[in-house]
Amino acid sequence: MPGLKIRKDDNVEVITGKDKGKRGRVVRVFPDRGRVLVEHVNVVKRHERLRVGKGRGGTEGGIITKEMPVDISNVLVVCPACDRGTRTGYLIEDTGAKRRVCKKCGGDV
Repeated sequence: MPGLKIRKDDNVEVITGKDKGKRGRVVRVFPDRGRVLVEHVNVVKRHERLRVGKGRGGTEGGIITKEMPVDISNVLVVCPACDRGTRTGYLIEDTGAKRRVCKKCGGDV
């Protein structure tokens, strides 16, 4: 998916779905699938089996909660100046450096 404007450690806001309005930090980006993993968003419960391993160590069984990826189109980057989820654009300076800017206020994101 070319042109992904969301990166790891960005603060994002969910705009659709069961977690609409929640904010969190991007933990991981999956560019090939077009999805992002956001802290404390899209939390699900999974039943895990007890696994016994010698070299790698086992995992404890039971019901665990974990975050699942969210589609990248369902989140917006939060602008620190506006304090809202906003679309982002790029501004190329005279020196050739490229900055990511807020489409609403023009500030750095």
